Amino acid sequence: MAFQPVFTDGRTFADSLGKIVCVGRNYAAHARELNNEVPTAPLLFIKPASSATPMRERIRVPRHLGEVHFETEVALLVGRRLCRARPEEVLEAIAGVGLALDLTLRDVQSRLKDKGHPWERAKGFDGACPISEFVPFDSEQMALDDLRFTLTIDGERRQTGHTAMMLFNAVDLMVEISRSFTLEPGDVVLTGTPEGVGALPEGARLLLSLEGHFEITARS
Repeated sequence: MAFQPVFTDGRTFADSLGKIVCVGRNYAAHARELNNEVPTAPLLFIKPASSATPMRERIRVPRHLGEVHFETEVALLVGRRLCRARPEEVLEAIAGVGLALDLTLRDVQSRLKDKGHPWERAKGFDGACPISEFVPFDSEQMALDDLRFTLTIDGERRQTGHTAMMLFNAVDLMVEISRSFTLEPGDVVLTGTPEGVGALPEGARLLLSLEGHFEITARS
C-alpha cells in the first residue's frame, strides 16, 4: 500500500496517495541529451501509487535489470478534483509542492521503445518514485514558474532545474492532463526533469533541494 503524503509542517494529507501522472521531455535540453525529439504537446504517462516510496527511506531498485537512472522533478500534490479544468481552478486545486525522483530502468526502457511497447515495466516498478514531503501551496507566496531545484550525488551537483525553463508550465500541464485523466485528491503530477540525468550509483548519498523551501537527503 502506498504511503500517505506528508507536509513539511508535519500534517498528513487527508487522502491516500493516488496515481502519479508524469510529463516526459518537458525540458528541451533533457530531450536532446537522450536524443529524443522536443515535443510540441505534453508527453504523458502514469506511474501507479505502488511505485511511490518516501524519499527519506533507502532507495531500493531492481539493479539486476540493468542501469537505473535518476530524474529529479518538481511534484505537485492534487487537493481537489480536476476534470476538464480551467486555469484558475488549477491553482485552487494544488495542495502542495515537493520533489520526486522518476527512477527509470534505462536498459529496459530502451528495449521497450525499440519494440514500440509501453514503458510501464521501466517506469512503474515498486520503488520507482521516491517522493519528498510537500510544502503547503499558496499561490500568493509561491510562483510555480519560478521554482529552482537541484540534485547532488556524493557531493557532486548533477541536476539543476528552474521551472521557468519548462516547455509547458505547471498550470497548462494540469489543464491538459485533466482533459485526458480526471485528477483526484491525492494524485501527484511530476512536471519533468532537466538535463543531467544519469545512472544512480549504489550506496550513494543524495541531497535534493527545493530552493527557499527545504533540503532532503536520501541514500541509494
